[in-house]
Amino acid sequence: MTAKTNAGRFFEDYRVGQILTHAVPRTVSGGERALYHALYPARHALCSSDEFARSCGLPAAPVDDLAAFHVVFGKSVPDVSLNAVANLGYAQGRWLKPVWPGDTLRSESEVIGLKQNSNGRTGVVWVRTRGLNQRDETVIDYVRWVMVRKRDADAPAPETVVPQLDATIAAPDLVTFDGLDFSSYDFALAGEPHRWSDYEIGETIDHVDGVTIEEAEHMMATRLWQNTAKVHFDATNREDGKRLIYGGHVISMARALSFNGLANAQMMVGLNGGAHANPCFAGDTVRAWSEVLDKADTGAPGVGAIRLRLVATRGGEPFTLKGDDGKYLPHVLLDLDYWALMPT
Repeated sequence: MTAKTNAGRFFEDYRVGQILTHAVPRTVSGGERALYHALYPARHALCSSDEFARSCGLPAAPVDDLAAFHVVFGKSVPDVSLNAVANLGYAQGRWLKPVWPGDTLRSESEVIGLKQNSNGRTGVVWVRTRGLNQRDETVIDYVRWVMVRKRDADAPAPETVVPQLDATIAAPDLVTFDGLDFSSYDFALAGEPHRWSDYEIGETIDHVDGVTIEEAEHMMATRLWQNTAKVHFDATNREDGKRLIYGGHVISMARALSFNGLANAQMMVGLNGGAHANPCFAGDTVRAWSEVLDKADTGAPGVGAIRLRLVATRGGEPFTLKGDDGKYLPHVLLDLDYWALMPT
């Protein structure tokens, strides 16, 4: 008998410099947008309305930035995190081109770092993943790191390589899409009057609303993005017998909740860093708050860049993040640092 099934890569299967070409390309459509808006309370106007997008200089509404991220991320899972314990963090992410309905996306990753954990049973793998469209244009580029099981605890540890990652993406390196123009922006239709100039560095915003995570919705979302990581589907892969909620599900939920107070932060264009601070499970009620970290001008008319910390929690006091020991508090689920575009 010959084995034809794929058990996935384990930690000892990776090598720095290795290029992973991910199957299977996926053509996105308006169906992804509709399902994305059904799964999350997403309602930023630029990705909701073709007419609103045209008034901002684009030919139509692009696919939601995080929906595009999820498609690209999901392609990488069978090769990077099928045997993951947890996805740990993100850095140096940029949205470089809009994704339109009808575009076909594929992904590839380069292994840029490896470090075996002290327990000898797992290790951390760093990869740089690119999402490309049918014209071989890079639409998304980001780094993530993931804790992966070893197949054989006695297998020798690879040489440790920990990549040096910039803490932030410099504002001049952010990409504003061709034609984007917020000089005639309709604040009434967008949902809030607050401009880029109305936000102060250091300001914090409690987004007020909460959404209880449902098992069925999480499972639908994870399948929608074709994410096959075992910890999201098979409860026997965790000692606590629970299915881990896909971290991207928490990111999208928090971003959608941030509409209340940041309705005009229309597009995510940079991902400076992110950490899944604690696991999320069905039944948890996700809430969110944001902090303004920085602001910058862009070359696009009427468009400013705003750097935000987005924190997702399951209860706890808003604006609390870490304890005296420097570790994330138990109620913190996500700590995400990103750049968005907003009318000035």
